[in-house]
Amino acid sequence: MIEHRVAVVTGGGRGIGRGIVEALASAGMAVVVNYRSDTASAEDVCRMAERSGAPQSLAVRADVADLDQGRALIDQTLDRFGRLDLLVNNAGVAPLQRADVLETSPESWDRVLGINLRGPFFLSQYAARSMIDRKDTWGPIAPMIVFVTSVSSRMASTNRVEYCVSKAGVSMAAQVLAVGLAEQGIRVFEVRPGIIATEMTAGVRDAYDRRIAEGLSPIRRWGTPEDVGRAVASLASGAFDFSPGQVLHVDGGLHLGRL
Repeated sequence: MIEHRVAVVTGGGRGIGRGIVEALASAGMAVVVNYRSDTASAEDVCRMAERSGAPQSLAVRADVADLDQGRALIDQTLDRFGRLDLLVNNAGVAPLQRADVLETSPESWDRVLGINLRGPFFLSQYAARSMIDRKDTWGPIAPMIVFVTSVSSRMASTNRVEYCVSKAGVSMAAQVLAVGLAEQGIRVFEVRPGIIATEMTAGVRDAYDRRIAEGLSPIRRWGTPEDVGRAVASLASGAFDFSPGQVLHVDGGLHLGRL
């Protein structure tokens, strides 16, 4: 077993996940980069992580929507490192096609909720059990589970209903697990990004450029994966040990009510 703390980041091979991996590596954590299909990208992130300060890294292919593959992800982490200190549920997808609320299909609904909500919940359940079974590996900082959600958990978009519903469900899953695991010594948090520049948002870049310039959010710029990474790293530091269920808004103030 290694002495360094170990973090698993789902969807860590690109976008927000890459930013999270880099921040955790810079904080000295060993990192497991979970990915679904792009092996080259995940291995590149592992190399970047070790340059940034991670003592070790590991790329693990697993589709978190498949519960068996999710359990295998945790098992491979424990087999390699002997411990798990942080699970970051970051992997997520948008609808394959934006459709009006009256045109949302059952197939798209099932796909998005399977990846964004069902998979992360049961992955967290299995990870929490594994953490509890290995209390002898815990250090002074409590083990943690972090859910990366979205402003869409509270803000309705009628052309991507299934995405909004999935993120709202993840927000509640984080709250329920924060309550249920606090007495076990595990801390659960939510990081809620706003408009972040990634491959997922590339198709709406021009539209949001205009809206941001017009004042969509008080801070008039796109968010970056690094912004989200710094938020996750701040939670991972243990500074919020007395704040289970805390929601960190990484959205340039988009969530703030304004007249």
